[in-house]
Amino acid sequence: MSTRIFIDGAAGTTGLEIRDRLAGRDEFELIVLDDAQRKDVAKRKDALHAADVAILCLPDDAAREAVALAEGSDTRIIDASSAHRVAQGWTYGFPEIIGHQKIANARLVANPGCYPTGFLALVAPLVDEGLLPADWPFTVNAVSGYSGGGNALIERYGKESDLAFRSYGLDLAHKHLPEMQRHAGLTHPVLFAPAVVPAYRGMLVEVPLHLGAMKTNPSADALRECLSQCYDGSKVVRVDEGDPPAELLVRDGAAAQDGMELFVFGNEGGWNARLVARLDNLGKGASGAAIQNLNIMSGLPETTGLRL
Repeated sequence: MSTRIFIDGAAGTTGLEIRDRLAGRDEFELIVLDDAQRKDVAKRKDALHAADVAILCLPDDAAREAVALAEGSDTRIIDASSAHRVAQGWTYGFPEIIGHQKIANARLVANPGCYPTGFLALVAPLVDEGLLPADWPFTVNAVSGYSGGGNALIERYGKESDLAFRSYGLDLAHKHLPEMQRHAGLTHPVLFAPAVVPAYRGMLVEVPLHLGAMKTNPSADALRECLSQCYDGSKVVRVDEGDPPAELLVRDGAAAQDGMELFVFGNEGGWNARLVARLDNLGKGASGAAIQNLNIMSGLPETTGLRL
């Protein structure tokens, strides 16, 4: 018997990509609402209650409304919004960090944000192992393709062809901050500098570190070795252990990709390091992560249907 899936917000960027990854998979049966039904609260409630698993691809307030509509059902929920990433009673949907079994057993799973995915993949294991201090003032510099801003930003980039670089979050109150601090176990919020470049998809998330100023006095090699051990055997997250590349690129027109690459760059003498994650903001940063979590919750191989 197939698992019934309802994607609430299926017409959005993340929802469409999830549908693409589910296409042709007979393990799942999609509950589909037409344009009029998607705006009908009663129809949405019926679909949420009829589903075995609902995937929410909605703005935060609408996601909270959907969870309320699903009350009284046994429907399991994967929320791709930022509404529940630090909420009580929700399991954080990053299996490589929090453990696959916790997601397999969860009813409510909050999909990680795209930027936090890169940051946490780099920092959380190193803090957990004591190589990086939890009370360090971490900074994050990151660039993303414009699809991460949803339909509104996609439309803007279609109209304003001269946009080359968009720095934002300048009020220092980005919604990803609580998520990054909580799930890395940090004492202080991170200083986050996000930006958008004129590529549809793809992102680089960088954490620069002054290793020599840390009481733990780690080396770049030790950081790389720790990350390699953490993700040993993962088919989704890969730590680069070869000769460091001279540059890392985000290319316009890149194909969808659901994996993530991690890099550790260190200078001669070991004073400084740059930790960098390269991923697809619509892949491991959104839709790919939702499918990975759906597979785990359904007792299937986690990479089924992923683009790796």
